[in-house]
Amino acid sequence: MNAADLPKGETKAPVEYPHFPTRWQAAVWRNWELVPPSRLAEVLGCSEPEIRQAAIDLGLTADPQVNPKWLTHGYLTLIRTNWQLLPYEQILQLLSWPPEKLAYTLKEEDFFWAKVGKIKPDCAPLKYTALTPEQQAATAELKKSLRQYFPADRMAYLEAPFAFADQFAPRPQVGNADRFDFNYIHSYAASCGDVLGNAETLDPVPENLLAQYASMGIKGVWMHALLYLLNPIPGAEEYSAGHEKRMANLKRIVNTCAKYGIKVYLYLNEPRCMPMDFYEKKPQWAGFEVPPLHTRTVCTTRSPEPLQWLESTMKKLFGEAKGLGGVFCITMSENPTNCHYSVRHEQCPSCKNVLPEKIIADVITAMERGMHAADPEAKMIAYDWAWRRHPDDKDNLEFKSRVLDLLPRSVYVCSVSEWGTITHIGGVEQYLVDYSVSQVGPSPETLGTWEHARKIGTPITAKVQINNSWELSAVPYIPVPYLIEEHLNNLKKAGVSGLMLSWTLGGFPGGNLELLKATPEEIAASKYHPELAARVCQAWKQFSDAFRQFPFNVAVLYTAPMNYGPMNLLHLKPTGYTATMVGFPYDDINRWRGPYPEDIFENQFKIVTEGWKKGLETLVAAAALVKENERADFAELQTVADASYCHLRSTYLQIRFVRARNHGYDKAVMAECVRGEIELALQLYDIVRRDSRIGFEASNHYYYTLNDLREKVVSCARILNELK
Repeated sequence: MNAADLPKGETKAPVEYPHFPTRWQAAVWRNWELVPPSRLAEVLGCSEPEIRQAAIDLGLTADPQVNPKWLTHGYLTLIRTNWQLLPYEQILQLLSWPPEKLAYTLKEEDFFWAKVGKIKPDCAPLKYTALTPEQQAATAELKKSLRQYFPADRMAYLEAPFAFADQFAPRPQVGNADRFDFNYIHSYAASCGDVLGNAETLDPVPENLLAQYASMGIKGVWMHALLYLLNPIPGAEEYSAGHEKRMANLKRIVNTCAKYGIKVYLYLNEPRCMPMDFYEKKPQWAGFEVPPLHTRTVCTTRSPEPLQWLESTMKKLFGEAKGLGGVFCITMSENPTNCHYSVRHEQCPSCKNVLPEKIIADVITAMERGMHAADPEAKMIAYDWAWRRHPDDKDNLEFKSRVLDLLPRSVYVCSVSEWGTITHIGGVEQYLVDYSVSQVGPSPETLGTWEHARKIGTPITAKVQINNSWELSAVPYIPVPYLIEEHLNNLKKAGVSGLMLSWTLGGFPGGNLELLKATPEEIAASKYHPELAARVCQAWKQFSDAFRQFPFNVAVLYTAPMNYGPMNLLHLKPTGYTATMVGFPYDDINRWRGPYPEDIFENQFKIVTEGWKKGLETLVAAAALVKENERADFAELQTVADASYCHLRSTYLQIRFVRARNHGYDKAVMAECVRGEIELALQLYDIVRRDSRIGFEASNHYYYTLNDLREKVVSCARILNELK
């Protein structure tokens, strides 16, 4: 394989960055202190002294402190950083990766190809060149602008990126016994790629993290797995290289977690689609073609082989990895698997006359048989994510009930608690899809699913987001404990036995997880004296009330700028790019807003942030009450609350800016927004310097670096000059 074989998508010119005199200088700026200068010099075709001098000329640190974890733990950040700058060949050179590794990352690392927009901009190779006199003058102006906002003594991180990983430790327990029989959460240290293949170097469950999880009442962690990478498909063994190592790593992980009373659960999306040449060897496995992904579904009705392999693999898996807690499986949406995964089973000649509920139930049943043949105590959890008969169905209770009727009674059903809630935020009626912190569940549809499950003897569990969601994932937790407490109380009342506490985001071992055993008042009382505790609870209520007004919609979640916040650049001219799934917001307000009219969309973020500001003011007023032994906890709350505000308020300003630009080019409004963005970027910059958790999310790595926030400020300064 070579770089030319990597996916390209539509041919499109990259975004312009006029605040840099040359594009190669943008590459130096964005990658400085992320990769060694020698590597950057190789990529740009110059000497290391030349690249160092170029950085100095830009105002960057003369002696870069390169953190090697950017290449091992932050590679997704590096890829995004360079996506609009470098062609594939230079990205591979920068990462020192073979093309196969990047191809796997794009395909399997939590839909990363979708996150970058399913398009690789047509970037010309960047090469270092001597600057013209005009470029030298522009570079000097850029350095002057940088120094105006960022003196030399404010350029470095005070706490290194990824330093949070060394700080985990058991926490004092607050509250009473657990309210639910079991729970599991995505490990804060686990990636979404080949977790088991890299576990010996990138440990997904470090013991200090497990110790803190255990102290918080966490009983399980989950991580991604691909079954064919654990057990070869007979006759297609070449696709399973390294399966012995993965199984050995899984056994080690299970044993390590057991020391802390924590079970391991695997997320399975099976039977997983395979490369096209696999189906030439195994035509009896072939379902319908999925051209955008260069694959096919796996037909489970034409031949018994796929389901037989699933059953035997699960038996082997649970027979060898003794003590494995269980699995949860997604059988619709996500990756191509069975022929009803995308509600299109009629495209398969073998499946078109089969009831879709039977297709789904047969997959789950095969896995359950194999699992329980090896370990009757392991939990088989059927996640009803996206279960539906037809693409546009809004009430899916009937279909979910029919699937449950066909499953063994030992199978747990897991439902997204809030899915199906009818919301009226800003006067816009919607059927809620996906995860939400702002909208408290369970929905009537979910309650109906659980009622049916109880009638037939199926145990029920709930999928929730306790710490954060795609509404705001750049902070370790959203400080809205009264929303979480309300949700947990509702779930207890509904008779839920277990909780899936997070998707890939939200695995931070603290924050709102304290609510599993205690009320907000009990938590506040454990940290602060009574008067201060009352003020903190008041602020929490204000944050919670404000966040209820978040303009929830799945399009907003995945494409609007909340997760990148002040990092997202402003553009005086439309970029022409479409916002991507938690990847690049660009300036695509039509995608950001989903079903909300522009004015309502803007106003909802104004309402959210003005309400949030009241909570911040409550904390500022309470600061004088803080005693010495309370400072750390109070500072922690202020940090997370301030960072949350920066992201949410920046989203409001970006919406307002783009609307003013697109509708009449109102320079006064645009300039007002730009000044606000500078203030927020500077505020967030100071927070990020001292707290390595801010901006990090396990499945996306860091959303931004200090370089990015500095770039936002100097680009805004340039825009202000142009708007005069």
